[in-house]
Amino acid sequence: MSSSDDRRDQPNVSRRTFLKGTGVAGVAGVALTIPTAPSAEAREIAGMPAATVIGPEKGKITLTVNGAARVVEAEPRVTLLDALRNDLDVTGAKRVCDRATCGACSILLDGKLVYGCSVLAIDAQGRQIETVESLTADGTLHPVQKAFVDNDGQQCGFCTPGFVMACKSLLDHHPEPTPEQIQMGLGGNLCRCGTYVGIKEAVAQASREWKQQKTRGGRRNG
Repeated sequence: MSSSDDRRDQPNVSRRTFLKGTGVAGVAGVALTIPTAPSAEAREIAGMPAATVIGPEKGKITLTVNGAARVVEAEPRVTLLDALRNDLDVTGAKRVCDRATCGACSILLDGKLVYGCSVLAIDAQGRQIETVESLTADGTLHPVQKAFVDNDGQQCGFCTPGFVMACKSLLDHHPEPTPEQIQMGLGGNLCRCGTYVGIKEAVAQASREWKQQKTRGGRRNG
């Protein structure tokens, strides 16, 4: 039989029809596997606690910021960055990209470096929040802050608070960081003014100062 006869015997399915069919089948398969939350009735029968409904209205949230408990009223959708800046007037962390790419809003949450713009305020309850404001004690700069000043590690200043917190986090985990550790530790922060050389020198200075304080039996600030 000729090849033309073979083509006539094949089902007439276009590429568009094929894609539509597989797409619908795929969606149907996914829909069947989506878990659903148990109803209030099911929870009661199973002896589960009632689900707590939060929002959409504002509710009271208690945040522990730089060692002090602060109460704010915020909607569940409010980010930690917005709660800090708009409700608590803690404005060190800066809103720049607002999409977790530049690091200007970097803060510490239970000692871990996070982007304030990508954490919900309600999820930060019961956790220790540290911002750049916590580093200055009685007018004395933290060694990292002083090192930034000494090495011109800032220009416009928008990225500086986030970089300072990233540097502190880096030195908390790696007091004498290698160049690779510095690159990794600061990789989530961007400086549009291009002061990376000064920032890296600031990290090196803060590390040396900490080492000297340790040798003298002193204690590192922060």
